[in-house]
Amino acid sequence: MPFAPTETDVLILVDIQNDFCPGGALPVADGDAVVPVANRLARRFQHVVLTQDWHPPGHRSFASAHPGFAPFQTIEAAYGTQVLWPDHCVQGSNGAAFHPDLDVPMAELVVRKGFRPGIDSYSAFFENDGRTPTGLTGYLRDRGFTRCVFAGLATDFCVAWSAEDAVRMGFGAVVVMDGCRAIDTDGSLPAALDRLLAADVTMLDSTAIA
Repeated sequence: MPFAPTETDVLILVDIQNDFCPGGALPVADGDAVVPVANRLARRFQHVVLTQDWHPPGHRSFASAHPGFAPFQTIEAAYGTQVLWPDHCVQGSNGAAFHPDLDVPMAELVVRKGFRPGIDSYSAFFENDGRTPTGLTGYLRDRGFTRCVFAGLATDFCVAWSAEDAVRMGFGAVVVMDGCRAIDTDGSLPAALDRLLAADVTMLDSTAIA
């Protein structure tokens, strides 16, 4: 359903960083295509938040931290199944920087995630244990926001987990599908879309946002 953003809507642009775009350490196919969509969306909303993957060197989600394992294999961590990734978005690196064409000077907050060495963080709201908060929930509640609109990278990981957690924390959630791209490893995209549907997350195109 088309809608016009209001004072209680917040646009959350997820991890639009160099390492997730073509040429980066963990490129999402066509990932840079989300940038112009994000720039357009940011000018339709009164409030914008950015998230930024921000790993210390040697993070436990990196395959390089597990001798004998390769990227995209999985391990069982204390908090559940963990995909092992190429080293990416290392704190202070060019790969961790926002895409140079991302033009959102109006953003009011940057939420950094994944900075704890022993646990990964896909969601903008929680680490992957589902319990350790980033602080975003309290910020949004204090600001009086009621609906979160998501775009960014990647659909099947950080965007989907963020949208699900938004619903879990009592917010409405919308994913702008043409403003996202997916990794889709081992069927992760259809699984994520099924979870979003089950969570009552609205999925639409950016043209539906006035």
